[in-house]
Amino acid sequence: MDIDVIVILAGALVGGYVSGLAGFGTGLTALVFWLHAVQPVVAGPLVVICSIAAQIQTLPAIWHAIVWRRVVPFSLGGLVGVPVGTALLPLVSLQAFKLLIGCVLITYCSFMLSRRTASKISWGGNRANGIVGLGGGILGGLAGLSGPLPTIWISLRGWSKDEKRSVFQVFNLSTLMFAAASQAIGGFMTSEVGRLMLIALPGTFLGAWLGRKTYDKLGDGRFDQVVLVLLLISGISIVATWALAL
Repeated sequence: MDIDVIVILAGALVGGYVSGLAGFGTGLTALVFWLHAVQPVVAGPLVVICSIAAQIQTLPAIWHAIVWRRVVPFSLGGLVGVPVGTALLPLVSLQAFKLLIGCVLITYCSFMLSRRTASKISWGGNRANGIVGLGGGILGGLAGLSGPLPTIWISLRGWSKDEKRSVFQVFNLSTLMFAAASQAIGGFMTSEVGRLMLIALPGTFLGAWLGRKTYDKLGDGRFDQVVLVLLLISGISIVATWALAL
């Protein structure tokens, strides 16, 4: 078997597992593998496709916990924010901005993981949720970082793991579908992406299934720790990428 095929399958399996476990994080883990085999212009759309596949596969199991009046403000805010962030691209130093976000994630997650009791925020209601979704969308359009801000906010809401995950998934799925449409219109969904998709999807589906099985065994506190660890890894990855670009 070709080494690139093995790398694509391995990335898809690990990315699918993380998505099935936490409700997000396909790109965070899959890109570690895929960028060794393909160019970013191919890896990016492949992440979007496999992320959507993993989200759709595991969504039915979380459907019962979706509260639409809670979810919709996040998703609408995110969809509005993406083009705003894209418009800001020429005005912001992207590398410096990513470094700032990476440092904030590392500091916040390290602090939260060291605490014995979790903080909870109950104020703001759907208006605050919508603003956070908007912020996530702006960060997504600006730097491809739509997930961290809503994920942190949702983790502080004091909801159950199913309630948190339902918002993660619907927010991420709506944002990813918007990204997929944008990439298709921009001509990035090429035949090469399609070929690699056929290789990656079996690994994604298997990984998401295994991740979902692991998720079912987690309590609320352990799930929160998993989310914080993934965000911490994301922050470290962002800072490492910035350092390597120097």
